[in-house]
Amino acid sequence: MTNFLKGTVTALVTPFCGRGVDLETFEEMIDAQIAGGASGIVVLGTTGEPASISEKERERLIRCAVGAAAGKIKVLVGTGSNDVSRALRLTRQAKKLGADGALAVTPYYNKCTQTGLERYFEAICRAADLPVVCYNVPGRTGVNLLPETMARIAQLENVAGIKEASGNMAQVLETARLIRGKCDLYSGEDALNLPILAAGGKAVISVVSNLAPKQVSALTNAVLSGDLALANRLNDELLPLQKACFSEVNPIPVKEGLNLLGFRAGKPRPPLTPLSAEHKETLIEAMRACGLLEKEGA
Repeated sequence: MTNFLKGTVTALVTPFCGRGVDLETFEEMIDAQIAGGASGIVVLGTTGEPASISEKERERLIRCAVGAAAGKIKVLVGTGSNDVSRALRLTRQAKKLGADGALAVTPYYNKCTQTGLERYFEAICRAADLPVVCYNVPGRTGVNLLPETMARIAQLENVAGIKEASGNMAQVLETARLIRGKCDLYSGEDALNLPILAAGGKAVISVVSNLAPKQVSALTNAVLSGDLALANRLNDELLPLQKACFSEVNPIPVKEGLNLLGFRAGKPRPPLTPLSAEHKETLIEAMRACGLLEKEGA
């Protein structure tokens, strides 16, 4: 299927407080994304620390997101797992709780074959009548979803696209060529948003837009409208923030950025650690340069 997502989709941080997930702050973050021009959100993707979330917290987050989005923007839920039975259960749960789609990362740690990947996504697509976005991030999972494999997976009726975060533009371009007209390409790496959109990508699934939804949306819209001169200018302005948001393992920096903006995002859950003082200063400087924080002495 095509045209499921378009524009900027934010991979949301999960805010934590002393009693668990902070649903009040989570709703505030979603409201900010709607106001900032995002067309969708991802709940419990990599940025949402799903490996550290309990089953009860998971359900509460999905319910909160669906309610806060109120049909204004799309809600995708991360449902991938290295345990196929769990991936199927989570996909059915997403459907039951009202999500618009599922984001299914490739099975991690098990390091399955390409045939195993095909069977995995086939099973997820059969589990629920829900658009499925495949998520390729080999740096996290140890498994690379190859273009030829994705071309076969793209023939499944409810596969909406692939979130490409391999960092390999040659691979991205080959995937784009092989899936064109069958399903869509989405950027899963902020540093490559511009070239992936220029290659025919329909949307970005962004970490940086947690902090700067207006700026990321402006960049996305500029490329989609064919104004590459404006897109390059906007990308130049965003590059320092992109770098700062990945100065340590995601979502460590972006979570601290949300705290700096006044959201009660809290600290990452162990084994993730708070942002170092050195990288925090770099993040502050980048946020000031983007107009997200007042300049020192202003």
